[in-house]
Amino acid sequence: MYVYDEHDRQIAAERVAQFRDQTERALAGELSEDEFLPLRLQNGLYVQRLAPMLRIAVPYGMLRSEQLRRLARVTRDYDKGYAHFTTRQNVQLNWPALEDVPDILAELAEVEMHANQTSGNCIRNTTTDQFSGVQVDEVADPRPYCEIIRQWSTFHPEFAFLPRKFKVAVNASEKTDRAAIQVHDIGLQMVRNDQGELGFRVHVGGGLGRTPMVGPVIREFLPELDLLTYLEAVLRVYNRYGRRDNKFKARIKILVKALTPEGFAEKVEAEWSHIKDSPTRLTREAIERIQGYFTEPAYDALENATELLASQRFDNRQFDQWLSHNVDSHKKPGYAIVTLTMKKTGTPPGDVSDTQLEQIAELAEQYSFGEVRVTHQQNVVLADVRQDQLFELWQSIEPMGFATANLNTLTDVICCPGGDYCALANAKSIPVAESIQRRFDDKDFLYDLGDIDLNISGCMNACGHHHVGNIGVLGVDKKGAEFYQVSLGGSSHHDATIGKILGPSFAQEDMPDVIAKIIDVYVDNRKEEEPFLETYRRIGIEPFKERVYA
Repeated sequence: MYVYDEHDRQIAAERVAQFRDQTERALAGELSEDEFLPLRLQNGLYVQRLAPMLRIAVPYGMLRSEQLRRLARVTRDYDKGYAHFTTRQNVQLNWPALEDVPDILAELAEVEMHANQTSGNCIRNTTTDQFSGVQVDEVADPRPYCEIIRQWSTFHPEFAFLPRKFKVAVNASEKTDRAAIQVHDIGLQMVRNDQGELGFRVHVGGGLGRTPMVGPVIREFLPELDLLTYLEAVLRVYNRYGRRDNKFKARIKILVKALTPEGFAEKVEAEWSHIKDSPTRLTREAIERIQGYFTEPAYDALENATELLASQRFDNRQFDQWLSHNVDSHKKPGYAIVTLTMKKTGTPPGDVSDTQLEQIAELAEQYSFGEVRVTHQQNVVLADVRQDQLFELWQSIEPMGFATANLNTLTDVICCPGGDYCALANAKSIPVAESIQRRFDDKDFLYDLGDIDLNISGCMNACGHHHVGNIGVLGVDKKGAEFYQVSLGGSSHHDATIGKILGPSFAQEDMPDVIAKIIDVYVDNRKEEEPFLETYRRIGIEPFKERVYA
């Protein structure tokens, strides 16, 4: 993973010193709230329902053991002893004191972490597939390109005050999209053309929130070296034509829809023609320099441990379940990708304690070359585990709460913090997630149902990505009471679609029964081994409506 050089360290230190001065002036009343607002936002600091919230950047989801330990110390010393993994691979602290935030940022800078541009109307953290660099089917490792975008976009003066926040994601897998690129402002799918040259298919204008949209393709093939100049052209068009009079219509998706994808693409191409050969254009040397930070770890020459694993899973059914659901194929023989689930029933999805952060750091050093990845689904990945150590690892993580074998099932819920923390939320998210997890606690039944994405958001900002859940749940306010609207048929993968609203909303106590009825319709109508989403697309929404509202 990328390691700071002296230039990076200097920038980080100067940024911390600058924000310390801004914070001190704000606390002294020398800066008004309106003056302090953009300053704190671009340092990741929000004012939430009960306390400030600090969002810490985790570029393309990667963390080293020393960074995990520092996060543990920060949550213990400055917070309430736990942190939260978000759907954009970042980490949030929910209870820091405003006056402590500069000290927190200084501690993080010591281990090459920051909160730069994790909020505000700027280019946010660039995200990617948590299996990047180790998955079998990827076109190329996307992480160097994420780092290139990060370096280009951080503190870019032209794009520091965009019409609205801006999010970029990169995917390299041909089979699936674990980065949800089509619901980002810019989504980049790595591809090769007929000549075998590497490049990107460019989606622009995706996004969720108040007006959810799937981003259309505006360029089928962008050559690798043209990445930054083309992104710059997209941002310039957005900066020039994006609305600033209404924040609800300020996202680039509104502009793309207004101009049409074809019209927007024409403006981008025209702008790009002026800058495509500018000094911003990538060189082979620049790419290779960044790729040099993402070299393979010291893998051992191994054979697949097929017989050993067959024997171990035969002797232990729970291990067999975990191996089937939480372990994925690795590009190197004898290795596996392991996902630690942060979805044990009774724990808010994505939450992790200071002790658990330290435990994950130890696991990373012992089993995965000292690195982990945070996922879009709010879990954590050990990307390089020896197959002959899988049983030992599973035994270690079982008492830690990381071995729940429910990955990609109905109870692997994506969930925002909701009304328990967020000042914007209309309703609580966490209790709904827990009630559904408790209702569907039979693993055999979950496995029979197959993969189902259940996403929950506490408000229309859609931090829980409810629009693209196979089953989506949105908290709404009805005359001061918390209710929940259900949508069906969403997807964030290569077949990205926005779910359709089922009908009138439900009270919180009704939600487990509502989900159960939806599942009953699926079970009654599915063909053999047909996934939930395929059944929904085949039979439509009406059978679900009839059952739920009967």
